[in-house]
Amino acid sequence: MKPYVITISRQFGSMGRSIAQALSRELQIDFYDRDIVEETAKRLGMPVSVISDTEENSKSIYFRRMYPLGMGITSFKDEVFLVQKNIIRDLAEKGSCIIVGRCAESILADKGNRLSVYIYAPYSARFKNCTEKLGMDEATAKKMIREVDRSRELYHRRYCPEFRDAFTDRDLMIDSSRFGVEGTAQLLAHLARAMFLD
Repeated sequence: MKPYVITISRQFGSMGRSIAQALSRELQIDFYDRDIVEETAKRLGMPVSVISDTEENSKSIYFRRMYPLGMGITSFKDEVFLVQKNIIRDLAEKGSCIIVGRCAESILADKGNRLSVYIYAPYSARFKNCTEKLGMDEATAKKMIREVDRSRELYHRRYCPEFRDAFTDRDLMIDSSRFGVEGTAQLLAHLARAMFLD
């Protein structure tokens, strides 16, 4: 069987990461998210916290201190992206896996055995997930939904020149509020098996 990759992009609060984890268990293939941050830190010789703070975030505290006039932030963000791009390509070659976020759907757009999924949900469902499942207070939930979604969009626009909207490089869009975490994972597993295993 030829290795395949499932990329998962998501709106904040849509439970995309939890769905990716459930899908990983269902298909018994590797799941990568924070591992990419850890490998990036290793390759750049930086603390994980620095990479995590820099990812998709132009307001990095570390780099405001290091470059108080703003110089250096963009070039370092670009370097982080290029390292992560190489890591994502390496992971896709290593074996069947699920990769969450980081423009993986665009980075791997030329890969034949790929299923690119975008997970979304109505604002009310995402807000409820944030407060009830992720333990945020209401003000934090509203702020995170607004700011993280915006940061992800800007990140895509910067590093994926072909990016136009949520449909770009995605094969499937699914409303996680309709099926729940496990139900969404099972639907995606059924599709993956039909595409790659039958």
